Amino acid sequence: QVQLVESGGGLVENGGSLRLSCAASGLPFSTYAMGWFRQAPGKEREFVACITWSGSSLYYADSVTGRFAISRDNAKNTTYLQMTNLKPEDTAVYYCNADRTSGKIRTARGGDYWGRGTQVTVSS
Repeated sequence: QVQLVESGGGLVENGGSLRLSCAASGLPFSTYAMGWFRQAPGKEREFVACITWSGSSLYYADSVTGRFAISRDNAKNTTYLQMTNLKPEDTAVYYCNADRTSGKIRTARGGDYWGRGTQVTVSS
């Protein structure tokens, strides 16, 4: 059974930083692309970032480019999202996503496996 468990969310001030983690189990992590999505109240879920299985390619939504960084540690079966210069519009529930192909994660639908999410709130 595939499990993706996010952690690291919380309340932060405008301009602050947070690092989200996603611990994966039940899948061959080193062969899966990993990604992050977010959903703000009243809005549709949106793609945030993606990393290929090897870590050689990274993809970001325009809204977070230059502020967020995705990474992974295949030895720990964990992917990370380092978020800096956070803004109130970054407030959302952040979801971890996994799939064999990064191409699926980079679509609005996302990949096959999802975590339950972690709340990030940025105060103005």
